[in-house]
Amino acid sequence: MKKEGILILAGNDESGADLARYLAAYHFDLEKVTSFPEALARLASPNAPSALLVHSLPLDGQTRKTLREIKKQFPLLPVIVLPEDPHDASALSLLLDGAIDQLAGAGHPAGVISALRSELKKRELIVQLRLYSQALKRLKAAQAQNMRKAFELEEIYTATLENLMTALDLRDVETYGHSLVVAKYSQVLAQVLGIKDEEILENIRKGALLHDVGKIAIPDAILKKPGRLTAGEWEKIRLHPSLGYGLIREIKMVEQVGNIILYHHERYDGNGYPKGLKNEEIPLEARIFALADALDAITSHRPYRKERDFKAAKKEIKDNRGRQFDPKTVEAFDSLNLDRWEKIRYETTRIMPAIDPMVELKKKP
Repeated sequence: MKKEGILILAGNDESGADLARYLAAYHFDLEKVTSFPEALARLASPNAPSALLVHSLPLDGQTRKTLREIKKQFPLLPVIVLPEDPHDASALSLLLDGAIDQLAGAGHPAGVISALRSELKKRELIVQLRLYSQALKRLKAAQAQNMRKAFELEEIYTATLENLMTALDLRDVETYGHSLVVAKYSQVLAQVLGIKDEEILENIRKGALLHDVGKIAIPDAILKKPGRLTAGEWEKIRLHPSLGYGLIREIKMVEQVGNIILYHHERYDGNGYPKGLKNEEIPLEARIFALADALDAITSHRPYRKERDFKAAKKEIKDNRGRQFDPKTVEAFDSLNLDRWEKIRYETTRIMPAIDPMVELKKKP
């Protein structure tokens, strides 16, 4: 056990001798000086003592001034005064001013040991607290830097994601902008259903944007075929949820995103694909997206039929309540006026870029 070094400042060689012997028996390493210059030199030296005991010195003006200077120069040094007169008001004023840390009776060595141990422990805790505080500041600075980097990466990722889905939509001009519209529909439906967590809402948006990513692996000859698909071609089309899920699983996408990609063609009655899930076996985010997807499909032009208005879409969705769609999701959709859904569609599509930039060039004189 390492001994704590204690410096005793006494007026002469005899003062404090008994106390020094007593303290030595309790694992303290004692050193004695008889003047303030000696004490200051020792406190400023390497391997300085851990505490200062001022033993039976007259607390005149110069002594009080020097003690204040010591505390100012060595703020963590425990300074304990053992006054000649225990009733000396000067000693109490030093304590109240913070120039010293404790008062103890020179004739009560047990009290001196208690004061020493208390002050040394306090100093240890203050040092630890400062170290923890510095470490915390470094950690917060590193965390802030990492958060900035993460935010920048998130912006790049989001932009790349939207550009990818725009590129996918452009493979088929008839469905251009579909992913952005259904992403917004899905977020609104999720909020109506009581989902408030911003991270989950953002994951639903990303899942909706990426729902058809598996179609990357479907040949254009099938994807853009104007006529009826053969049974074999249809089977290939039906693979796109699993193909898409396989793609995003490689980049460790979050659960809500994966669920929308894999299960967006499941039906509430169990007649969907790829797994034939039914009712609440289908993740909520996939049930939400299924309705959003149908709403956009019904109100958009397709080669095989004309678009219908939102009133017709509402009727078809309600007619398929409990069959294709989750009843709770239908109720959430029905709780908003149709003009709200139309406004969402309008505000989303009006900010999309032109399909062919040459179209805008041709309009100019």
